[in-house]
Formats: sequence, C-alpha cells, structure tokens
Amino acid sequence: MSNTWEQQAIQTLRSDMHRTSDTHLYRLDLPCFQHVDVYLKDESTHPTGSLKHRLARSLFLHALCSGRIHEGMPIIEASSGSTAVSEAYFARLLQLPFYAVITASTSPSKIQLIESLGGHCHFVERASEVYAAAQALADDMRGHYMDQFTYAEQATDWRGNNNIAQSIFEQMQLERHPIPKALVMSPGTGGTSATLGRYIRYYGLDTHMVVVDPEYSVFYDGYTQGNPHIIGERGSRIEGIGRPRMEASFLSGVIDRMIKVPDAASVAAMLWLSERLGRKVGASTGTNMWGVLQLAHEMYVAGQTGSIVTLICDGGERYQDTYYHPAWVAEHIGDIAPAQAQIRQWTGM
Repeated sequence: MSNTWEQQAIQTLRSDMHRTSDTHLYRLDLPCFQHVDVYLKDESTHPTGSLKHRLARSLFLHALCSGRIHEGMPIIEASSGSTAVSEAYFARLLQLPFYAVITASTSPSKIQLIESLGGHCHFVERASEVYAAAQALADDMRGHYMDQFTYAEQATDWRGNNNIAQSIFEQMQLERHPIPKALVMSPGTGGTSATLGRYIRYYGLDTHMVVVDPEYSVFYDGYTQGNPHIIGERGSRIEGIGRPRMEASFLSGVIDRMIKVPDAASVAAMLWLSERLGRKVGASTGTNMWGVLQLAHEMYVAGQTGSIVTLICDGGERYQDTYYHPAWVAEHIGDIAPAQAQIRQWTGM
C-alpha cells in the first residue's frame, strides 16, 4: 500500500495504542476472603474513560485494514453510549464525521461527551431499534456502519498483540495466585468475553471464563437454553451491557459459566465497591463485582484458594443523575436494600 490516507490513519491508531493501551491492575483488599485474592483491571483510565476505548480502536483498525473506511467517509454506530464516546474520539482523530445511534434514555453525560468530541446523536426509543436505524443512516449518507455487535469478536487479535487478556495475565505473573481461578466479565457486544475466553483456551490456562448478565438481557437465557435466536421484550437497565437479542459477537462456546445478576444487585455492588475504592465506578462494574463476590464466597465456603480478576468498565461520573441518584434508583431500579444486605452477609463489610 502506498502512502495513502488509509496508511496514515492506521499509523495514527497504532500510535494511540502504543501510548495508551495498558491500564493498571489493582488488588482489592478483602480480609473476609483470606485465601481468595480479587483484582480489578481499571479500564476507566483510557483517554475516553472506558473499556470501549480498546474496542473502538480495534473496530477502526479492522475496518481500515479491510478497506471499508476511506478519507472523509461518515462513520455510523449503534451504541448504548460508551462505544459511541470512544468511536467519536477516534473519528475526530482521523477527521471523519461521526454519528451515534443511541436510545433516548442514554445518560445525558454520555450524550454530552459524544457531542463534545464532535459526534452527532441520532435517537431511537427502544434498544432493539438501533440496528436498523444505524444501517439506514449509513445507507442514506453513504457512510460506514461500524456494527460493533457483529464485528467486536473479530476485530481484536485474541492470541495476543497486547489485548486485554494478554495484559491481565502478564500483570498477574508475580502475584500469589498468578493464574486466576476465574475471569469475570459482563457482556455488551460479547467481544471482550470472546477475547478472554479464546486467549484462555489458546494458551491452555486453568481459568474459568465467567460471564455475568444483567436482569433484562437475553444472553443468559440464550446461553442456558442453547437458543441463539431468543429476543427480549425490553432493553437492559444497566448501561453498556445486556442486549435484547443474541449478538453475533457473543460466543457461548468460550464461556464456562454464566450468572444472572438482578439490576438492584448491580447498583448495590457498584455503591459498595465505590465506597471501598474511594471513587465512583459505573453500574456495569457493579454487575461484575456482584459476580466476583458470589464466586469468592463460594470458594471461601469450599475452602478453595486462588484469584479472581474482573474489570472496572468505566467511571461513575457519567451516572451522577441515574445510578448515583437515590430517587432515580428507587423509581427505575427498585429497592436495593436486600442486595446490600446480601453483600454484608458475604463480606461482613
């Protein structure tokens, strides 16, 4: 390939990856589980504030190297918010117009972030409407529909190349239990759990891939029923994760176990972890944390030792008016007190 715009764009994305690709891995102090070590991979420290920074960069690289994006071409994406924030960042980096198709219920702070990065928001009422609306917009504008829900599992090199799985296992090398008993991840597209699960199998690691799914998502039901065509009646209430259909990037075959997490439990665990850390995390991180605490308690009761790793998907600053607002939680999520009591029972904290 000659020194074209596409080549320069790829170099720009590779430069961003070289500067910002890795994030910290923290050990969470939980004396209640004396022989179970819990670690948090903090993806909120990426330039766009979430795990989706990795995905967005991979999607742009995949589309560029596949010859699907050209100079000046509008980029369109269907998103629940965070992917659109990250894609808006990369679109601006490459001087491409960007349009996010999102639900009207997306948090105002995410909408503001998309627009502050030069993106435009196109609203639909229900999560199930984003796919067709994004494709129609791309057709009308002669743009490229990025389609994270199809390409997330294809865009990342799961064998290595500094992906999130490689980063986790390299950072764990000097820990007391360097090979985690489990990796815990909540699915948005399913792309991250696909990368983690494939990496585990490729290197023959004795680690379980555990996926935690929010209340109104169909991934758990599709997985347990073996039904890839299941359709949900409503969208997820936990922003960034959970879908009303079984997305193409969700790979059931790489998953060892799934746990269904009530939305009240996600919010309760989010608040509990934020108090432990002294800073706010997002509700999808709460979903992850609920699964971690359940697994850690099971290991403790069984007398097992080992480590568990999960992700801080994004920070809580984006959700000040929703998950961190008690009146909003009471109206839209419900009573979280029973879930808070369960966490105290598990942890004594």
